[in-house]
Amino acid sequence: MAQALGIGGVFFRAKDPGALAAWYETHLGINPAPTSAEAMPWITQPGVTIFSPFAEDTDYFPADRAFMLNFRVADLDAALRDLNAAGIESGEILAMDGVGRFSRVHDPEGNPIELWEPAQP
Repeated sequence: MAQALGIGGVFFRAKDPGALAAWYETHLGINPAPTSAEAMPWITQPGVTIFSPFAEDTDYFPADRAFMLNFRVADLDAALRDLNAAGIESGEILAMDGVGRFSRVHDPEGNPIELWEPAQP
């Protein structure tokens, strides 16, 4: 059986791909896709990656969206302070025992982004 070693990329449509890539770089530190051998791709830190299809009628994220991005962060409070200071609204912080703390923001095109501070072992 073939086995995936990790996420190799996340590809999705955007109204303004360049502006959206710049937003992710500015606010979440995600380098845009390299366009040359010298450009550095985004290199993630080791950690848990959840791959989870949801029922098509889920209310966990908006019905008009086929996906939601979830990014691990080391300090959710600090991340939200930085995003809020940049004028990016965030939702309430929710906690799940043994899993961690979560909050939502949206990118400029309305895509939901869940920020996750994993629970410490």
